[in-house]
Amino acid sequence: MMSTKAFTLVPAVEREQLMGDRERVSLECVECCGRNLYVGTSDCFVYRFLLEEKTVPGGSTTFTATKQLHRHLGFKKPVNELRAASALHRLLVLCDSSITLVHMLSLEPVPSGARIKGATAFALNENPVSGDPFCVEVCIISVKRRTIQVFLVYEDRVQIVRELSTPEQPLAVAVDGHFLCLALTTQYIILNYSTGVAQDLFPFCSEEKRPIVKRIGRQEFLLAGPGGLGMFATVAGISQRAPVRWSENVVGAAVCFPYVIALDSEFITVHSMLDQQQKQTLPFKEGHILQDFEGRVIVATSKGVYVLVPLPLEKQIQDLLASRRVEEALILAKGARRNIPKEKFQVMYRRILQQAGFIQFAQLQFLEAKELFRSGQLDVRELISLYPFLLPTSSSFTRSHPPLHEFADLNQLTQGDQEKVAKCKRFLMSYLNEVRSTEVANGYKEDIDTALLKLYTEADHDSLLDLLVTENFCLLTDSAAWLEKHKKYFALGLLYHYNHQDAAAVQLWVSIVNGDIHDSTRSDLYEYIVDFLTYSLDPDLVWHYADWVLQKNPEVGVQVFTKRPVDEQQSRFNPDDIISCLKKYPQALVKYLEHLVTDRRLQKEEYHTHLAVLYLDEVLQQRPSANGKDAEVTETQAKLRRLLQKSDLYRVHFLLDRIQGAGLPMESAILHGKLERHEEALHILVHELADFPAAEDYCLWRSEGRDPPARQRLFHLLLAMYLGPGPSAPELAVAAVDLLNRHATEFDAARVLQLLPGTWSVQLLCPFLTGAVRDSVHARRTTQVAVGLAKSENLIYKYDKGVQKLFPTVSRFLKNK
Repeated sequence: MMSTKAFTLVPAVEREQLMGDRERVSLECVECCGRNLYVGTSDCFVYRFLLEEKTVPGGSTTFTATKQLHRHLGFKKPVNELRAASALHRLLVLCDSSITLVHMLSLEPVPSGARIKGATAFALNENPVSGDPFCVEVCIISVKRRTIQVFLVYEDRVQIVRELSTPEQPLAVAVDGHFLCLALTTQYIILNYSTGVAQDLFPFCSEEKRPIVKRIGRQEFLLAGPGGLGMFATVAGISQRAPVRWSENVVGAAVCFPYVIALDSEFITVHSMLDQQQKQTLPFKEGHILQDFEGRVIVATSKGVYVLVPLPLEKQIQDLLASRRVEEALILAKGARRNIPKEKFQVMYRRILQQAGFIQFAQLQFLEAKELFRSGQLDVRELISLYPFLLPTSSSFTRSHPPLHEFADLNQLTQGDQEKVAKCKRFLMSYLNEVRSTEVANGYKEDIDTALLKLYTEADHDSLLDLLVTENFCLLTDSAAWLEKHKKYFALGLLYHYNHQDAAAVQLWVSIVNGDIHDSTRSDLYEYIVDFLTYSLDPDLVWHYADWVLQKNPEVGVQVFTKRPVDEQQSRFNPDDIISCLKKYPQALVKYLEHLVTDRRLQKEEYHTHLAVLYLDEVLQQRPSANGKDAEVTETQAKLRRLLQKSDLYRVHFLLDRIQGAGLPMESAILHGKLERHEEALHILVHELADFPAAEDYCLWRSEGRDPPARQRLFHLLLAMYLGPGPSAPELAVAAVDLLNRHATEFDAARVLQLLPGTWSVQLLCPFLTGAVRDSVHARRTTQVAVGLAKSENLIYKYDKGVQKLFPTVSRFLKNK
């Protein structure tokens, strides 16, 4: 484990200040209360020093101990323990198995001579239960075998409150509330002196090593366990922290959060309570005392006193970060929460997370860096500023001071390694894309989106277009220059469009299609421009580029008019103006007239006649070369016939004159039909074209929506044409039979039978005769039913009239009912 400088060892009291030239005198115990430092010696003296702490310009700490006085206690034994009771202004001194109360400043024994006799060790209860502010609770290990006693100590008297027996001889004790943590001969236990209930902790051999029992917090103790382990235990007999590994011969321990400090004959070792790792080792020979007093850690040899001065946690954390030990730094920072005010901690911790994020980023640990940046609420511009030229020129951002990292820019961080640069740019793209829609982006959206656009542009990334066609905050000036530099003209057009500069956008795209500039982003850019103009709300822009799109492809270009929303067509684009524009582009004109007639169903004679004429002209132009057989000609003729049949708005006589002599008999038949010239129409279909199905369809078409007699007249006319005088062609006879059999209900059977040649068999006309008989029977029965109903209605009417005449009063009553 790499070392961490958590503490520095600073001298406090030198040998000469204690013993002078007395070689055999040794330091036995120390106590510190505020600025007062007390020392007990082997020759029964107690010294009081005034301890002054100073910070020199270099930042290090020094201590000056000024001797105030010393006093001999009147015994020939060493001073074993010193404990200050500041609430009582008393110092408790253990010497020669007695605890004497002396004044904290004068070191004079209390006048009453109050003392506790028969004690081998004692501990103050720092979580007292008595509730009396004018006394302290003291637990002693009695000289009596296997006995613990609890006292209340006042300014000038002592009072025993409890005496308890223990399973084995106690060797060390610590107190918290009603709970005693005891080191016995072979084990540690927790003893509730109020209830007498004991809880075994773990075994311990006092013959092999010195026991350590240290209260480190509310209801928690630190113990020297087997195998060189520092064990934590609560009053419930459980451990809520993992143990730390000490040396086997530890003689003292203390806690200065978040560290556990241990002392042996050679070293002072520092372990973290947060991750149980050893953080620091300080050489310290012949040490035998280690105590912590209200956050101040004091160590001593038999000749001198030293203070372990903790480095500020922020300094420790920064040192760890400087060593790239991110995890340790974060663990230490989290642990510092309890010692730092909440608001100050939050500011500090966020900064630490940000610094740690940059360390991980520099090591290309991007997932870890991203999480740290997010948790630390990093101003994302700190990250963007590492990448040259990504921040907009108008950005007022300045980096944090002191800086969060040591890098000038990405080139320094990667040392020019282009593969690393590419990885860093990919990370930034991903990170910015994730945060741009979160609170992290608030206030910096222009900087984020502009940087993202630049990254996408450099990488030729597909997301560039997605960014520009959705809501974004890219700054126009910076972004336009960057896109133009990298020849992303299509994307530049999207940027112009987003910034309501559609004319500039379309002009740029037109230049691409014309080949003036090169950008292969879209192979269908012409179609895209057409679509863009189609939905543009600027009519001037549409008219400006209408000729250009029509020249490129009339059939596609006309879509700027035909696919435009209908409400906009009606309000901003006059069909007559469009038709005038399209006169130079016949194909486009046909498409537009089809749109007006078929899609919009405009009921205007000019549009219908114009469309029919255009169809007719095209058919006439193609007929000499294709003889009406080509598929395209057939399609155009089909459109013409469909228009002639379905529309009632075109000028029939005008078209009929145009068709005369043009070799278009079917179209002529349709036009004759529009003029109700059925004989001429059917004559063309039957005798010129011999298209008998078309003749039947003609009858159905012209009789659609008319009364039965009119339909019957048409079908009889067609039948008469099939059976007319003159030489009879076999195909006409077949057509007549088929007509009768398929449309039996459309004929008057009696009239038909008079027209039929006598040579025709009944079997030939069986379907017709069957249908005629069925229709006749149906008609007769329907008539009978109708007559019957009429008679019934007449009979009911006569009955009602008769009743009214014979019984007028009853009739009125029934009527009222």
